[in-house]
Amino acid sequence: DAIDAGKIRLGDEVVTSAHAKSMGGSQVFLEEGEIQTVETLIKCIVIASGNDASVAMAEHICGSEQEFVRHMNERAEGLGMKNTHFEDCCGLTESPDHYTTARDIAIMSRELITKYPKILEYSSIWMENITHVTRQGTKEFGLTNTNKMIKTYNGANGIKTGLTNTNKLIRSYEGCVGLKTGSTSIAKYCLSAVAKRNDITLIAVVMAAPDYKVRFKDAASMLNYGFSKCSLYIDKKMEALPEVPVRNGKKKTVSLVYEEQFHYLDTTGQNIGNVKRKLRIHREVKAPVKKNTLAGEMIYSVDGKELGRVRILYGENAGKATYLDCLKKVVMRL
Repeated sequence: DAIDAGKIRLGDEVVTSAHAKSMGGSQVFLEEGEIQTVETLIKCIVIASGNDASVAMAEHICGSEQEFVRHMNERAEGLGMKNTHFEDCCGLTESPDHYTTARDIAIMSRELITKYPKILEYSSIWMENITHVTRQGTKEFGLTNTNKMIKTYNGANGIKTGLTNTNKLIRSYEGCVGLKTGSTSIAKYCLSAVAKRNDITLIAVVMAAPDYKVRFKDAASMLNYGFSKCSLYIDKKMEALPEVPVRNGKKKTVSLVYEEQFHYLDTTGQNIGNVKRKLRIHREVKAPVKKNTLAGEMIYSVDGKELGRVRILYGENAGKATYLDCLKKVVMRL
């Protein structure tokens, strides 16, 4: 959000504080006074669950972790995460006042990947090195993703893919593109997994799994169930729209446009049948006409059951004809 608002940029430099360095759990071993860019720290957080990187970013954005957490709780409330409250920015706390639910994690995940899809690029990186530059010198540190569902196997090297050996690169779960693992002694093993197949994106959230293998197995089972039940219809061949006559206008007709492409997601497991379209617009419009105002709608249905509607808008302006315009038309006819 801070990047989107222009408050910070990916190339900005962040200085690690003593408090950030002191974080336990998963970390990328930042030293006090060490400087890293915002983008590098995002990768440290998303790929390697770096708690020290999380606190460094929180302090950089809001001045203190406590103030950043206040913003986290405000953002969660705004998203409708009714059963969530944060006490710190990385989840290491053992406070009973730090809690969430699978549904709320799914809501948060959806907001993140739809508003900032680039985060999926970071979360699908399997391994990447960062460079520590401190008083002790320069050294490389490897970030390794803990989401085993996005790990890529190469069948050409004789590694089993789970189905067969191939010469193709294949993810351990077909279509998985992220998102994030997490675990503590209290929360156990948790995961928010995102997968895409046939234009459908699903999120599966697992919490309190007994070990790291179970969270991946359970997420895969839920995603398989979701993909077996979901089918998506997209109106890719959108019907050409007619022009509408304009009464008392400078133009004889105005063009029409769709407000958006029509999508319909079916979750019954049934195939979507023959989709019919019905255009409902005015036969004539009176000037003046304003571009992007409502002209009508396209109604989509299958076997008499309505699937949804898309608004039809006027594609251009059409001013009201003046006395001089009318005179010109008469002269042209003569």
